[in-house]
Amino acid sequence: MKKLLIIFAIIILACTTTACEALGRKDKPAILFNRHPITESNVMDMSSVFAPGSRIYYLILMPKTQNSRILTIQIVKKGSREYLGYNLFMTRTVRLKDEEERYFTDYIVINEKGAYIMKVYSRDNPQKVLTQAEFYVQ
Repeated sequence: MKKLLIIFAIIILACTTTACEALGRKDKPAILFNRHPITESNVMDMSSVFAPGSRIYYLILMPKTQNSRILTIQIVKKGSREYLGYNLFMTRTVRLKDEEERYFTDYIVINEKGAYIMKVYSRDNPQKVLTQAEFYVQ
């Protein structure tokens, strides 16, 4: 009986203290920036510093659990004094196509130097930021 309790305690301890995320694993959205058009071969050549007037290519990866196919992309410039140190630079609403159900890719051109934050919202819950990433134009 004592051995059975010890084995049971070891199993419970092993299940609660291991670093495995297989049971509670969730897909998380992400944003990747690049200086060149994003393809399978250069998707991991990420950069976050860009020259003014150059194309900033971005890839938004979406989780499987995304219900809405309409996203709002918002770019905010940091460091200005307009609204608590942030200035809304651009907002864009996009609809994910059938072949782009899990990702969206495009580019923007920014001529003003500064630090920027790209935020992505879903139409399902427009108050909650799905993901955000910071990049710089220098």
